[in-house]
Amino acid sequence: MISSLAVGGGTMAAGGNHRALTTTQIVHRRLRTEIISMQRLPGEAISEKEIASEHGVSRTPIREALLRLSEERLVDIVPKSGTSVAKIPIADVLESQVARAALEQVTTKAAVKLAKGSDIANMRALLIAQQEHKEAADYEKFYATDEDLHHAIALAGGYPGIWAIIDRIKIQVDRYRLLTIQQPLRMERVLQEHSDIVEAIAAHDEDRAAEAMRLHLDGLSDEDLSDIRDRNPSYFIGDFEQVLDRWRRETTSLN
Repeated sequence: MISSLAVGGGTMAAGGNHRALTTTQIVHRRLRTEIISMQRLPGEAISEKEIASEHGVSRTPIREALLRLSEERLVDIVPKSGTSVAKIPIADVLESQVARAALEQVTTKAAVKLAKGSDIANMRALLIAQQEHKEAADYEKFYATDEDLHHAIALAGGYPGIWAIIDRIKIQVDRYRLLTIQQPLRMERVLQEHSDIVEAIAAHDEDRAAEAMRLHLDGLSDEDLSDIRDRNPSYFIGDFEQVLDRWRRETTSLN
């Protein structure tokens, strides 16, 4: 999640980044975070007037931020009708997941070869934190720690740039994943899969680590898709059956 602190008319990103942000950037980051985290739900109306009033600015930077979000396919702007949170394009979930799985195979194999003791210790600490968030039923922190672990694997493998690419392409996957996280036993399953990945990296077992990561990312199955769609039919857009058929074929070819 992205947070920021107002500082003298600009902003300072939490964590010590002192680069001033424009109002457009502030609004873009805030809305992007709210949409990806499902704080703003697919189809929900977005009021330029309300956002401008909250920030004490004109509507011009708000419109610019919304245009950026439209380019990212996170909002729909319809002239004379208004702006709303875009529905999740189910075909994008599939394509992004396939691309992510391929890239994380690279980062995982690299981590097996390059991870230092401190990297492994950091990954294990993240597993402990994620266990604590599960026990507290804190879905937001559980999800944030999930992101931290995958990022840590990419860093241990010397591929921060690949993680930046993954982070960009998985926007729609993230929205979908936040709908799955409250499914029964989902957090327990994720924790076990994460533990399998980390221990395989610690053992310097490239084949086992790559397979553990593959199984973990294959966890977004066609059954999950159908269940989530049935629970939230208004959140998605696209030919669901066609995507499910392709998903099955893609995962079969990768196995």
